[in-house]
Amino acid sequence: MKLKNFSLQGTNDLNFELNNFSGKKLVIYFYPKDSTPGCTNEGIDFSAKLPEFKAKNCEVFGISRDSLKSHENFKKKYDFDFELLSDPEEIACNIFDVIKMKNMYGKQVRGIERSTFVIDEDGKIIKEWRGVKVNGHVDEVLEFLSS
Repeated sequence: MKLKNFSLQGTNDLNFELNNFSGKKLVIYFYPKDSTPGCTNEGIDFSAKLPEFKAKNCEVFGISRDSLKSHENFKKKYDFDFELLSDPEEIACNIFDVIKMKNMYGKQVRGIERSTFVIDEDGKIIKEWRGVKVNGHVDEVLEFLSS
């Protein structure tokens, strides 16, 4: 599916627009919340392997509904080498259909289902993972990009 252009504010004063990345592959991963254990580990894993993604002409972006200020603090604390995009109005969340009802402490709440998408040079989704388990996931994404 070819994606419509969308724009989000990102860390490091990035004004992300999908159309600005034609000619590159993108890995866009959605995560529930800054500074939580799973999200922290996922960010650390993507950051550690970023040179391998870049070697495949691929940029990585993490998206959650957290504020830009929260993202800046999260990125700085763990020294992530890629930008985080803030989606408080759920623009990208709705495009990628990642908002789900989840159980939290026995209550139903709306939240982001941990998901990763690979977008090709023409802006088409060529692979998606939903309900992602963090351990080993980044290697799985790299493996797909190598195939």
